[in-house]
Amino acid sequence: MSYNWQQPDWPDFKYDQQAVEDALFTFAEETGHISGILKGLPEDIQMEAIINTMVAEAVNTSAIEGEFISRQDVVSSIRNKLGLNPKPDPVKDKRALGAGELMVVVRNTYAETLTKEKLFEWHQMLLKQSRGINVGAWRKAAEPMQVVSGIVGREKIHFEAPPSSRVPKEMKQFIQWFNDTAPGGKKEIKKAPVRSAIAHLYFESIHPFEDGNGRIGRAIAEKALSQTIGRPVLLSLSRIIEANKSVYYTALEAAQRNNEITDWIRYFVGTALDAQQQARLLIEFILQKTRFFDRFRDILNERQLKVVRKMLDTGPEGFKGGMTAKKYMSITKASKATATRDLQALVKMGALVDAGGGRSTHYVLRFSLKTIKG
Repeated sequence: MSYNWQQPDWPDFKYDQQAVEDALFTFAEETGHISGILKGLPEDIQMEAIINTMVAEAVNTSAIEGEFISRQDVVSSIRNKLGLNPKPDPVKDKRALGAGELMVVVRNTYAETLTKEKLFEWHQMLLKQSRGINVGAWRKAAEPMQVVSGIVGREKIHFEAPPSSRVPKEMKQFIQWFNDTAPGGKKEIKKAPVRSAIAHLYFESIHPFEDGNGRIGRAIAEKALSQTIGRPVLLSLSRIIEANKSVYYTALEAAQRNNEITDWIRYFVGTALDAQQQARLLIEFILQKTRFFDRFRDILNERQLKVVRKMLDTGPEGFKGGMTAKKYMSITKASKATATRDLQALVKMGALVDAGGGRSTHYVLRFSLKTIKG
């Protein structure tokens, strides 16, 4: 089998945009709706939504590659980079430090042209703690660059990228394409999800770095979305991809067969739409959370407040398995009797709902993702 980059029409991608017109229209509606909601929110709630989205992207883009980084360290990294902490928080997980910083830089520089130097800067930021990796430079190894997924020993090879000797020329061409298709460019692509889809596929097909290609490729996809829309986009593509990454790799693999990429465009636009709709749920969740705290903050004891914050930190997906007396004891170091009494008090005041009896007794917040959707 020959790959897309081995074919004479590379990289002249062809696709039928009519196949995704309905999804593109819905995406534009969702994007406008979210922008309108954000503008009407207090600044602190806007910032919370932005930070939550960047954290989700950083954590999930790493998880796709099999790296599980500290969520709290990502939060600290992002807040430090944004200058929101009077005294920078310590960040123990250096991978989380780089991932968080990259999210802020990609968001803050979305309108800038793409350059080789910028990509090298991103690579250094993301992998500065990695050993044995040629950081901030194109790959140079003679052996083939294969794109794989799966656990060690059971990897699946999806495709092979161009040899290292071709990378400088391929990336020069890619960077030129990216800038030419930007707003006002001589080959402008006006539909943000379409441009983002092609940018991600194009970059991943080249796979120019020794490591970190997936994470940087998804950052490029976000930059393309934001740049084309004309403002920083509020969504996490990686959260949707990670939820079903086998579909992502299957779509990426199929798109390597030739340069007619309608199926890939259809997959990616659907992913972007799902991510945008999930972002709307996040904003609604944050609003619900704010109202929740306004109602209960002054009547919760210190233990209850700690537990409720822990439950709310999980976001719209909810606290996995609900809150139990055992989990309450672990979080607060309280006795079983105290944990049970505190939980029953939270139910009585209307903060929690008893969602099961007997040994399966667990509690959920009074509002939930299901409530938000309705």
